[in-house]
Amino acid sequence: MDPYPARFTGRVPVATARVAGEGLEPGGEADGQVAVAGRLVARRGQGKTAFADIEDRSGRIQVWATLDRLGPDGLALIAEAHLGDIVGIRGAVVRTRRGEVSVAASSVDMLAKALRPPPDRHAGLRDPETRYRQRYLDLMASEEVREQFVTRARAIAGVRRFLDDRGFIEVETPALQPIYGGAAARPFVTHHNELGRDLYLRIATELYLKRCLVGGLDKVYEIGKDFRNEGVSFKHNPEFTMLETYEAYADYDDVARMLEEMVSQAAREATGGFVVPWKGGEIDLTPPWRRVRLVDALREASGIDVLEHPDAADLRARMREAGLDAPDDAPWPKLVDGILSQALEPTLVQPTILMDYPLELSPFAKRRADDPRLVERFEAFCGGMEIANAFSELNDPDDQRERFAMLQADRAAGDDEAQPADEDFLVALEHGMPPTGGLGLGIDRLVMLLTDRHSIREVILFPAMRT
Repeated sequence: MDPYPARFTGRVPVATARVAGEGLEPGGEADGQVAVAGRLVARRGQGKTAFADIEDRSGRIQVWATLDRLGPDGLALIAEAHLGDIVGIRGAVVRTRRGEVSVAASSVDMLAKALRPPPDRHAGLRDPETRYRQRYLDLMASEEVREQFVTRARAIAGVRRFLDDRGFIEVETPALQPIYGGAAARPFVTHHNELGRDLYLRIATELYLKRCLVGGLDKVYEIGKDFRNEGVSFKHNPEFTMLETYEAYADYDDVARMLEEMVSQAAREATGGFVVPWKGGEIDLTPPWRRVRLVDALREASGIDVLEHPDAADLRARMREAGLDAPDDAPWPKLVDGILSQALEPTLVQPTILMDYPLELSPFAKRRADDPRLVERFEAFCGGMEIANAFSELNDPDDQRERFAMLQADRAAGDDEAQPADEDFLVALEHGMPPTGGLGLGIDRLVMLLTDRHSIREVILFPAMRT
């Protein structure tokens, strides 16, 4: 026989075949025949009768193989197949006398011979290296892992549906960029031979999406990969999936309300409700979420009022008095971020929106009219990690040029994550961009919350690994 045929016609999902047998009495048989296919996961019996279980994404079903229906060659094929082989079965759906819905096989086809054994179904894959490097084995061994990635797909579909229903259009922007920007990160660099120049894998989609608003696309979004040449941690992978949205004539308060509604709807579509399990407890994603000013939350968590220490050396000394790590070479914005990550972020388990960030931390956000030291920016936290970032977007080209100059000063002082100035983006702003609310939502971290997974590697099918 050909152990790798090109096709198996007429196949229906296992779940469909099971439905045909649910109403049968023990010993009953449904009309007609079905064709099912899947991986062989169990086999038992001997002599003139054999039983096997096959599994596809929709479920598992028993195959009832007998000599009188299959003949010696057909029975031998099912009796001698190895666990892990992919087989096709045609036959009537029946309910055995013991009440098991089965396919009474009238023919058996080998569809793909497995040359390596499958992982043990009972013990599962326990080695994280094997699970992440050979994710197909992880998926093969664990229905829970398969369902986790189905949940991811449902969540992304829910986000898309939410935005599409509200008049946003999905666009695609370059992943290879001549100038990277939109975030504080080190980029990956590559070289284009024909153009004879270096290009960067994008660290964010922000600056190109804003160009779309300049052109008159008032509500846009993109779900795509970003790439940042940074360390790997439980919440960081060099390649990750981000949603960015930009809405003209909206501000960060409008975006905060949209975020609450969007995340809660995605949770409901992916898991069935607004409350999800998390580390033995629960997280309630029901809107509205708690909101607090960043500087107030930092003072409550650490005892430090960052606005009273505008000098880096002064803030560094105060942090060390409070027992916080404060590197000698860290500029003031990095020190503020250090207080957030060390003292505050781990405590933000229930969804919380931190509002109104210092100007130095936010090069693309509008200043607050009542306090020019702060900008209209929020970050959303849940499960002890940041999941979203949003601004009332800066659309004054002169102010933006000054912010870029501040960033260049930071680069000159040794901050290799400060982004370069983008003159083409400034030219775009000079043509006029309407008042805009922008949002970035980490899809991978959202899926971590919805599936009670505590490492980003668990929710990325093929995460980056060391050699």
